[in-house]
Amino acid sequence: MEGRDHARHEVAGAPAAEPGRAVSDRRFTKELHSAVRCAAALLAMLLLIDWGAGDASPWRAALWCVLSLSLFVVLCPRRITAGEGWLASRGLLGTQRVRTDLLVSVRCLDGVSHRLVFRDALGGRVELDPQTLVDNPDLWHRLYEDARTSAELGCLTCGETALRRVQQRVDRETALTVFKVSGLE
Repeated sequence: MEGRDHARHEVAGAPAAEPGRAVSDRRFTKELHSAVRCAAALLAMLLLIDWGAGDASPWRAALWCVLSLSLFVVLCPRRITAGEGWLASRGLLGTQRVRTDLLVSVRCLDGVSHRLVFRDALGGRVELDPQTLVDNPDLWHRLYEDARTSAELGCLTCGETALRRVQQRVDRETALTVFKVSGLE
């Protein structure tokens, strides 16, 4: 069984993942630090303006702290993690989890920001930015293997087109990266 899984990963162009190993979004730490820096910069700027204008007071400082904290909450990224048979999105207020081997639908929501919504047969729901999957091939291939399992079982009734679009984007980005590294741009 392991040999077949290993061969499938090599055919898909991804490094073979260890069974049971969870993969995470590699950009999470960078985005978290960026959110902290933005909130701290806003707080420092507002306190400096108050101090320069002579309007500094404890109440205004508390208000600026609340405003900066609100900015951090808005900018704080969700931590996307996937393992064999599951996908989780953890934010400040909780975790969303979906069984990827029991997916029933994958929908692409268009709007101000593109989102992929995964739903499983147990009622689980996870929403994420497709760019997260494009930027993290390990995460994409772990998810894609389980989505194929769902399709083979007949669970995945809607979403193969959305998955195919993400696959095309991942392939395009991988090819561009290979061209850049090899100097063939």
